[in-house]
Amino acid sequence: MAKAKKKVAKSKQGVSKKTARPKPRPQGKKPPRPQAPAGAYVPPETFSRRAHVKSMAEYEKLHRESAKNPEKFWAGVAKELHWFEPWTKALEWKAPHAKWFVGGKTNLSYNCLDRHLSTHRRNKAAIVWEGEPGDVRTLTYQQLHSEVCRFANALKSLGVGKGDRVAVYMGMVPELAVTILACARIGAIHSVVFGGFSTNAIVDRVHDCQAKAIVTCDGAWRRGSVVPLKKTVDEAVEKCPTIENVVVCRRTGNDVAMHPGRDHWWHELVAGEKDTCPATPLDSEHSLFILYTSGSTGKPKGIHHTTGGYMTGTYLTSKLVFDLRDEDVYWCTADIGWVTGHSYIVYGPLANGATSMMYEGAPNHPAPDRFWEIIERHKVNVFYTAPTAIRAFIKWGEQHPNKHDLSSLRLLGTVGEPINPEAWRWYHAVIGHKRCPIVDTWWQTETGSIMISPLPGATPTKPGSATMPLPGIFPEVVDKATGKAVPDGEQGLLVVRKPWPSMLRGIWGDDKRFKDVYWSAVEGSYFTGDGAVKDADGYFWIIGRVDDVIIVSGHNLGTAEVESALVSHPSVAEAAVIGVPDEMTGHAIAAFVTLKDGKAPGDALKDELKAHVAHEIGPIAKPKQIRFTGALPKTRSGKIMRRLLRDIASGKQQIGDTTTLEDYSILAKLKESDEG
Repeated sequence: MAKAKKKVAKSKQGVSKKTARPKPRPQGKKPPRPQAPAGAYVPPETFSRRAHVKSMAEYEKLHRESAKNPEKFWAGVAKELHWFEPWTKALEWKAPHAKWFVGGKTNLSYNCLDRHLSTHRRNKAAIVWEGEPGDVRTLTYQQLHSEVCRFANALKSLGVGKGDRVAVYMGMVPELAVTILACARIGAIHSVVFGGFSTNAIVDRVHDCQAKAIVTCDGAWRRGSVVPLKKTVDEAVEKCPTIENVVVCRRTGNDVAMHPGRDHWWHELVAGEKDTCPATPLDSEHSLFILYTSGSTGKPKGIHHTTGGYMTGTYLTSKLVFDLRDEDVYWCTADIGWVTGHSYIVYGPLANGATSMMYEGAPNHPAPDRFWEIIERHKVNVFYTAPTAIRAFIKWGEQHPNKHDLSSLRLLGTVGEPINPEAWRWYHAVIGHKRCPIVDTWWQTETGSIMISPLPGATPTKPGSATMPLPGIFPEVVDKATGKAVPDGEQGLLVVRKPWPSMLRGIWGDDKRFKDVYWSAVEGSYFTGDGAVKDADGYFWIIGRVDDVIIVSGHNLGTAEVESALVSHPSVAEAAVIGVPDEMTGHAIAAFVTLKDGKAPGDALKDELKAHVAHEIGPIAKPKQIRFTGALPKTRSGKIMRRLLRDIASGKQQIGDTTTLEDYSILAKLKESDEG
């Protein structure tokens, strides 16, 4: 087995020549870190002046203080929030199990709502929602509080109480946010199932957490069509004996079957309920939610988060990373079915008293300028989206954002995967007009909140790098064999050395799997599953999942690295790279490529792309196969489903699990795509 080491000088890891990583510094005394490394983008002085963290000196001071006494640092953050009873100990750590703010009692729904009602935010917009057909609703903090209390009382009327699990399968409507806040209010544990998942996905998750009730909608709008959510729930509930009640929110008006005694219309259920419901004081370690994520074994992992620590982590990161101001309209384009929506549409922004934008539908319906239209109409200030979406915007063309006034934007963000430098620069120039800092955030469902990210008023940014760890977070790049830190500039495994408040508390019902997956690779450290490089300036470059590393002739090649090289070609909009078996080299690289509008596929372009990758990385990285395709298979959260691409490239007749796939028609087109 080849060692997981590789000099950055031999492979730029997806960084273009304009921002190539600095060479590893010589051993010995470390020189002082420069304020702005070569090739970095410095925050505008006008932005830094008003930012929560205004300079690298302030950031470094914060991080030093958090390193000196992490428990004291996090306790200071937690004290900015409301606690019914104080904790007796900030951290109890018996690896791999953590308890934060031991003995303290709080409630996250209270901190997101009640805490603001005695302030000027009482009549401020908490959620501004736009439906795909164009309907708009605004809920102030007072109105959202009333809605949450009514639904919390409705849940209690159905026998749902503290510790009960509630499954949620809804479209992106305000009632989804109301549901999870109502669960948090009474101590019920919510488990949101993404509204694009299949019947079997619901069944698996409900069985695993033994949910007592499920909340859904009659349907959801997606690209002008109704997604029949209630019908899918009906099929699932037939196989879920633990489900006692189904609550149905009317959204699209499509005909649905209602089962007397089991099914309840939302509007009828809440009609007679009071708009007050005292928030239940909950132990800091009380279970808040279970969110299922893909597992290598095929069985989803129920990532388990608790109340006090998760609240503290999402509160601080929302405040610092998005530099939230009271007047901001903040928009995270994720779905609440994913952790990004949990942390950065609902809990983090509302704990800060922000105005959080929600949108129901697709970014290109009815036209490719829908997002820019929303930004212009609602005067969005902070925009947080995925690199996959950005590459789609690039493919659709600059003419769409150029039609709209985006001058309200002051900060941009990316989430979900490493962003290639070319997409970063396009985002910066075309959407941010070269005046908006970009926060490229690295984190996971398991971490609960952002771990590595620029602070927009302080950190000089390098396109393609998530930059530096946030205060209170201590990652390291280590050698797999020894668990020791590798020299700067060398690739290794990304681990986190110390516990942090928003970390997962386990895999629901499977402590052995929790230990095996996250704590066995490097003793005493949380293993993220990602490979990374830290450069001589202390900037982290996320290479991607280590199971997305392709070993070609004994050389480790990250898929993100090859994909970034392909996308740096002027004809390429997006690329996905996988490894396929090869008799000569063990594995060879197969690339699936989508082209920018107006670019024609052909053998000449294939040869040109192969030569381009060889030039950018080296001959060892040259793809053996390139297939041109109109689209790549993705989940609705924007993640490319490389597992399906592997099945297709290997010629399998039976394709693996497709429950998370957004557009099934892509599979047929991919099977027909040309090889070469």
